[in-house]
Amino acid sequence: MLSPKKVKYRKKQKGRTKGKAYRGNTLEFGDYGLQALECGHMTAQQIEAARIAVTRHVKRGGKVWIRTFPDKPIGKKPAETRMGKGKAAPDKWVAVVKPGRILYELEGVPESVAGEAFRLAGHKLPFATRFITRRI
Repeated sequence: MLSPKKVKYRKKQKGRTKGKAYRGNTLEFGDYGLQALECGHMTAQQIEAARIAVTRHVKRGGKVWIRTFPDKPIGKKPAETRMGKGKAAPDKWVAVVKPGRILYELEGVPESVAGEAFRLAGHKLPFATRFITRRI
């Protein structure tokens, strides 16, 4: 799974997921992309599951770029623990996603194959996505 090698602070505040992505919202590497339409958190497991869905559908053809990285720790308290006693220890890593963000890019396959691969990948993610292509 993806996770940072080193972070400045072990725990982070939740923050608010609102607004639009003004960075990372254009295709930079591939010809096709998967774009987020809603705010949300993408866990490292979800990023990996969607990547596997894409690579399996294109039968390891083409090139895939992952444009997000989980750099925010999310804590979770153990089951049957009373409230209080401070902030929970980090449990998983998430990437904060805003609408417009490009999540994956793909090149080297036909448009129909890329569209189906990204449709399958979108089912692994916790928010709505859409398939986009480079305008030539």
